[in-house]
Amino acid sequence: MVIAIVSFLTLSSVGLFGLLWHGARQQQHQTTGREFGAGMAIGAVTDFLDTLGIGSFVTTTAIFQASHYLKDERKLPGTLNTVHAIPTAVEALFFVTTVNVEPWTLISLVVAAAVGAVIGSEVMVKLNQRRIQLIMAVALIVTALMMAAKLLGWISLLGIANHATGLRGWPLAIGIGGNFILGLLMAAGVGLYAPCMVMVYFLGLTPIAAFPIMMLSCALLMPSSAVNFIRRDRVDYRGLFGIIVGGMVGVVIAATVVKSLSLTALSWLIVIVSLWTARSLWRAAVRQKHQMV
Repeated sequence: MVIAIVSFLTLSSVGLFGLLWHGARQQQHQTTGREFGAGMAIGAVTDFLDTLGIGSFVTTTAIFQASHYLKDERKLPGTLNTVHAIPTAVEALFFVTTVNVEPWTLISLVVAAAVGAVIGSEVMVKLNQRRIQLIMAVALIVTALMMAAKLLGWISLLGIANHATGLRGWPLAIGIGGNFILGLLMAAGVGLYAPCMVMVYFLGLTPIAAFPIMMLSCALLMPSSAVNFIRRDRVDYRGLFGIIVGGMVGVVIAATVVKSLSLTALSWLIVIVSLWTARSLWRAAVRQKHQMV
């Protein structure tokens, strides 16, 4: 199974890189050394944080807006998906090949997220996106506080030993259902990383098991959307290849850090990521409210 996953991710990344190279040539774009260097810095920082579970879209968007990096804001979604698709595949390759998760658990949760994302693109866009973001923000804050209380020894009612590498029975069913819902919510602007990390923790899996699950989920979803953006000319090629190269470097460094963390440190990382994500969701919902006024 690992060989099949590695082969697929490698082929999809090579194919996507080829499409990007072709797209840049069609646009007659030539990246300067300065643009490539700036791109590398952006990619290294954002994909380093992405590998820790914080996500790359929010941080990249903030850097783009602060530096006026994009000339056309309409190309933001396409640029985000294309520049981070290959580094995300590298994340998935690293964790799938180095972190032990039972194959049935890994594949079933990943497929559930993929199916949810496909359905979500048709269903979730019709719902109140701002309300969903607020609910998820509150839920993440509450669960992060509960996890912190458990880690501090204040309560002992949450979860089990968190050493398992696979799920069976009702925990597996909950995991499949949960990841399906998280895939749905991606269409409403809710990232999969932090909620998936929390869910895996409460189902009793070792915290690091969340990384191959969430990385592989996104690595399978992003290339298809990236291809559509390339075909519709919704990608800004300025510094793009620098971001990809820098992103891969950031992934390798961060993945090594994550692998060396203790169980307790990983649990605290999940708490921090959950609070960070909750803050981002809350701010996005507030911005939407102001835009509607």
